[in-house]
Amino acid sequence: MQRIFSRNMLICIFTGFTSGLPLYFLINLIPAWLRTENIDLKTIGLMSLIGLPFTWKFIWSPVMDAVRPPFLGRRRGWMLVTQIGLLLTLAAYAFLNPHQHLPIIVGLSVAVAFFSASQDIVLDAFRREILSDKELGLGNSIHVNAYRVAALVPGSLSLILADIMPWNSVFLITSLFMLPGLLMTLLLAQEPNMPPTAPRTLTQTVVEPFQEFFSRKGTKQAILVLLFIFLYKLGDSMATALATPFYLDMGFSKTDIGLIAKNAGLWPAVIAGILGGIWMLKLGVNKALWLFGVVQIVTILGFAWLAGFGKFSIITLTEKTMLAGVISAEAFGVGLGTAAFVAYMARETNPAFTATQLALFTSLSAVPRTFMNASAGFLIEKMGYVNFFWLCFILGIPGMLLLFKVAPWNGDKKEQSA
Repeated sequence: MQRIFSRNMLICIFTGFTSGLPLYFLINLIPAWLRTENIDLKTIGLMSLIGLPFTWKFIWSPVMDAVRPPFLGRRRGWMLVTQIGLLLTLAAYAFLNPHQHLPIIVGLSVAVAFFSASQDIVLDAFRREILSDKELGLGNSIHVNAYRVAALVPGSLSLILADIMPWNSVFLITSLFMLPGLLMTLLLAQEPNMPPTAPRTLTQTVVEPFQEFFSRKGTKQAILVLLFIFLYKLGDSMATALATPFYLDMGFSKTDIGLIAKNAGLWPAVIAGILGGIWMLKLGVNKALWLFGVVQIVTILGFAWLAGFGKFSIITLTEKTMLAGVISAEAFGVGLGTAAFVAYMARETNPAFTATQLALFTSLSAVPRTFMNASAGFLIEKMGYVNFFWLCFILGIPGMLLLFKVAPWNGDKKEQSA
């Protein structure tokens, strides 16, 4: 109990919230804004490509490992820079119009993604360095849950506000929610001690993290691990790529989405994340990846069932309950899968190269959200929503099959005895 209410766990709440806010801003609020302004699905789907910085952040992560800003220290200095950048870029949407400034909106969204990805690099490294090995599972679980709670702002509060006030006011209010993370950086966080084997030159920082990973795992196994990280969440990532436009196309209002969809998706995911963290203490990471992964892909089929009804002409309590049930089930599965997945990625890193190796893993996990999700609009227009969600279910299977190689059922016992 003392660990749960420690300073480090409080910091994990702040890191999770400030990390999740800009991502959900991009994947929830911006698509809803564009759709209500009658921008077509193909264009909105292609907007997923603005997430490219999340897939390439491992390229500049060595710089953030090696270069120390002249203020606050190596980690806190970069945290402050990225958080100020996010505060300003999120507020800048208030001065843009989708029909007049779409290219500028795309460029601004890339800038938000860049600052967000850079913030994730340093926050992931910071969290890994302040948490002991015993705190790692709980700390990551708290971080992920706070990350999901952040979705309430752009995915719920902002959408509700958009029904009663202009979009420019909505963007200004939403941007202010970056302030808690910024204050955490200035007042609460303490610069972690440099690990004794931390890299001191740029060459060491760039080359050795990748060299160490491949030598430690072996080339074949390292490639399988990277392939698994790419595929494990591919299905559920694609299924929710255009979730907000899907809800709008089904006939639900922005207020319905803000009050029902986002809350129904958030709290089951939070509960699942907490339960997943607890269950992993008994199951181990490997068994959790198996069990939680099955739930993660099966619950995608709820979207196919809902889409089968077509657009609702009237939204009653029945339709709202159906929406809440489908989203809650899928969010519970994703919450379980994410808890195990994040713990797995953290376990695969070497603390001496935390930022670069974690950036590599999280970059790979973001590839589906960026490249594959960009095709979602085209696929939906060609296949329809029902077939699209069945495709997402099928795409979740290859990642599960790779568990035989990267996380065998009894593999946790072998690692503990090694």
